[in-house]
Amino acid sequence: MAITRWDPFRDMFTLQNRMNSLFQEYNRGQGENDTVSTAAFVPAVDIYEDEHKIVLKLEVPGMKQEDLDIRIENNTLTVRGERKFEKEEKEENFHRIERRYGSFYRAFTVPTTVNTENVKADYDAGVLRIELEKRAEAKPKQIKVQVGTASKQVEGAAAKAAETKTAA
Repeated sequence: MAITRWDPFRDMFTLQNRMNSLFQEYNRGQGENDTVSTAAFVPAVDIYEDEHKIVLKLEVPGMKQEDLDIRIENNTLTVRGERKFEKEEKEENFHRIERRYGSFYRAFTVPTTVNTENVKADYDAGVLRIELEKRAEAKPKQIKVQVGTASKQVEGAAAKAAETKTAA
């Protein structure tokens, strides 16, 4: 028989997830009579890092460049935007609207190793890509280890010292 250790925080986390999903389902059900859901969306983001930069990729399909606002202030990167619902088609023709519309706001703490003066952003195929270049002093430096040269120099110096003593 295996002994299972009780973790109260795991149970609290599970309860919190269930409550969140319950409220999300409730909010979704309220909007069925409305043709447009006004709930804001939160774009998914991928963040990765290499030795030269930190890259953020946000999924914001169907947005225009002028609807995006990217700023860095006090080591905080903020991305704001708004996806607007175009009312070109008659609303009564819609059977279902599942895409989210409205404004969004994402904030990320930028480490001090990032050069905030050199930030690049581009938008292609619904993906907003933000590159944060690292400072030169924050980049890792590789130090080459030379094998055998220090001992040869020491031996050479010792031999010269011995020759000087024997000559005197």
